[in-house]
Amino acid sequence: MLDLPWLTVLMRALHILSGAVWVGGSLMYLVVVLPALRSNSPAPAIAGQIAAQFKRMVNICIGVLLLSGGYLIFDRLQQTRLGLPYTVVLVLKIISALGMFILAVYMGQSNIRRLARRGTRLSRVAPQLMLALGIIIFMLGALLNGLYEAAIAPH
Repeated sequence: MLDLPWLTVLMRALHILSGAVWVGGSLMYLVVVLPALRSNSPAPAIAGQIAAQFKRMVNICIGVLLLSGGYLIFDRLQQTRLGLPYTVVLVLKIISALGMFILAVYMGQSNIRRLARRGTRLSRVAPQLMLALGIIIFMLGALLNGLYEAAIAPH
């Protein structure tokens, strides 16, 4: 891989910011927006606009996370021998992220499909599950950084 430290810094910043925007936005949506929408019975158009804008933001975050995450995986794995613990945590993070992406796609389906599945258990817990996965992914990312620093530190 080319030695472009500015690109790595940019990708890392985009990755962290996209994750923070998505997870923070999910927390805001669950704790502030949904309760406010439920208590004030807003016009369906307003609730629909909020959902559409949130979906658009999530789609942008998913694209940025996929691109920056792919770059960062190859960048890290080519730098040094990181060992089995790093690889296991990385795989867990990737699986968790894919689960979060799948939940986002499931939750963002058309209104017709949303009405048809409104009563399903998954549709009721999906927002909380997505937020929990996002928090787990951040913790796994912190663990990966610790494992990386331990692997490259002089012994």
